[in-house]
Amino acid sequence: MNTEGFLNFNGKVLRNDKLLISPDNRSFRYGDGCFETMKMINGKIILEAYHLERLFTSLQTLQFDKPGYFISDAFKSEVIELVKKNKHKKSARIRVTISRGSGGLYDAENNNPNYLIQSWDLNVSNNKINENGLVMDVYTKSRKVCDDFSHIKSNNFLCYVMGALWAREQKLNDAVILNAYDKIADTTLANLFLVKDGIIKTPALTEGCIAGVTRKYLLKCIKEEGIPVEETSITIDELLQSSEVFLTNAIRGIRWVREIGKSNYKSQIAAILHKKHILPLFE
Repeated sequence: MNTEGFLNFNGKVLRNDKLLISPDNRSFRYGDGCFETMKMINGKIILEAYHLERLFTSLQTLQFDKPGYFISDAFKSEVIELVKKNKHKKSARIRVTISRGSGGLYDAENNNPNYLIQSWDLNVSNNKINENGLVMDVYTKSRKVCDDFSHIKSNNFLCYVMGALWAREQKLNDAVILNAYDKIADTTLANLFLVKDGIIKTPALTEGCIAGVTRKYLLKCIKEEGIPVEETSITIDELLQSSEVFLTNAIRGIRWVREIGKSNYKSQIAAILHKKHILPLFE
């Protein structure tokens, strides 16, 4: 744990080593809550409206009370001030964690959203597309469900946690996560896109993937350009037979994949999309 610097808990700025939750906290007990990861450059939250919209929607879906504060200027000011206090001047990764507070499964104290804001310094190299392609494989020991909550960045992240541990053991950069029907959902760190027969494809939200902010933004850009794109169901075979695979998330934008299992991929489309649509955001 990094004990240096500061965090914000329900509007109070505290040192990072401050203990904040009780053993009865429902997020600790049950994973009852959600989180949002954002990137800030020179005091500006990248794709701010997309992030706040997703956070607000997640809170409504999880039945928290009156979460309107999280789309207010006051909340955004708290995020900006924390980054300044932590002296992350140029680029920062921000995490907002929401929990319901204390209580048992049937007797929560209330449905008020408790929030924790944290920030970490980001190297500006994260603004560039990766020079070396990622090496990945398919994780098969767990499956992502496809339901009304699968698109939320839930505090119950076990499938992704175990996939990431497996990837690290295998000396991989990331792992592909499957849904309950053995189709592609996403990866432990990002949404997944592929290129096959000139068509860009990504798993639909109904396939169990996280509703990624960069995914949503990039789909909008691709469609506006008239490039063939599909949100659909993707099999493992289709993934392995693709000409190109790339990942998207809020921190890195686009990263291209060099290898999944024994399949190798190019990076042409990923590089073009990054230069045209992601790099301008980061600059």
